[in-house]
Amino acid sequence: MDVKKLKSLLKRSEGTKLDFKLKLSLQYESGKKELAKDICAIANSKGGRGYIIIGIEDKTRKIVGLSDNNLIEEEQIQQIISSRCEPPIPIQVDTCILEGKKICTITIFSGEQKPYQIRENGAFYVRRGSITDIMRKQELVEAFEENLDFFSETSLIPRSDISFLDDELLKRYFNKKNIDINSDNKEFLLESTGIIYKDKEEGKICCTLGGLLLFSKENSIFLPHNMIKIINKVNKDIDEVSIIQGNILEMVDKAEEIVKKILDEKYPVSAIIEGIKNAVLYRKYSAINRIIELHIGFNSILIVSPGTLIEENKSNRVNKITKRNMWLYEKLITLDNNKRFLNNGGGFTRIKKAFTGIGRVKFINSLEEDSFKIILPGAKIIYNNKLKTKK
Repeated sequence: MDVKKLKSLLKRSEGTKLDFKLKLSLQYESGKKELAKDICAIANSKGGRGYIIIGIEDKTRKIVGLSDNNLIEEEQIQQIISSRCEPPIPIQVDTCILEGKKICTITIFSGEQKPYQIRENGAFYVRRGSITDIMRKQELVEAFEENLDFFSETSLIPRSDISFLDDELLKRYFNKKNIDINSDNKEFLLESTGIIYKDKEEGKICCTLGGLLLFSKENSIFLPHNMIKIINKVNKDIDEVSIIQGNILEMVDKAEEIVKKILDEKYPVSAIIEGIKNAVLYRKYSAINRIIELHIGFNSILIVSPGTLIEENKSNRVNKITKRNMWLYEKLITLDNNKRFLNNGGGFTRIKKAFTGIGRVKFINSLEEDSFKIILPGAKIIYNNKLKTKK
């Protein structure tokens, strides 16, 4: 945010889309809860984008500024909001100098995923003037009716723009839909499919979460948590740690290539790729401080994905699989020339069958860790101690 915009906001009174704070107390749990509640309320309130300005006395609007000990980092705010609000609320944090003092602004964008909810208590908040309050029944009904078909993948990613999208991938997707994409209809097509988001207030175009995940090879700039980390403990000729980033299909391709180099062709690598495919499709992308991990060991092979996947009933028996990220799924089955995502159902069965007569496969749905794990038989079961092991 530039100084001119900040000065114009300081001339306004606090209201549904504007809040002044002297400082944030993010070292305390109570301060984190209060911030999440305020951002949720501003995001749910009608109007355009909202702002929280820190370093200002809320009544006098005196410019106090922030000391070096109270500076606010965007990553910290993003983690607080992504872990406490559902769906993720798009925000941007900026620091600027005004009258020689550091002022922080949190911009809360007006997305199409309303109403936003606090995960911990399930409450929906809204602003009534300068006061944060719980949304009433009619307000919730109106919000849900306005945004019935929202997907978290279509939430906007601040600071991104259309230049980060791969034109070849876009062309492939629309051509398979029998649609000719060109300079005249490109913006319309991308916006209507949720690949980009056009801000109604300023007309600025940003990419969406799903748009970057599927159509950008450089999405790690904005989505560093979109990563597969492969830890190799069995083959000393291959790097012990491999980091894979890029668009989702590219990541699956690279992971398959690396796994095949690490493991002999006798190992059912297809089961590992099935697990990775499951992870990139269904992982919780709002968990911005966690990644997908593949641990290839001599005794076991472990795939860990952020977010639980299986819903359980009161008897702790499998009830149903959570169908998360279905917006991504539709795009993936269209883009994937290898048709790996086309037959998405029955993936767990295929993994188990790959190890028939070899060893046991475990699926662990950890509510405590909010993760899903697949444990496969290790390399020694297949190779009978013939693999070159790391010491």
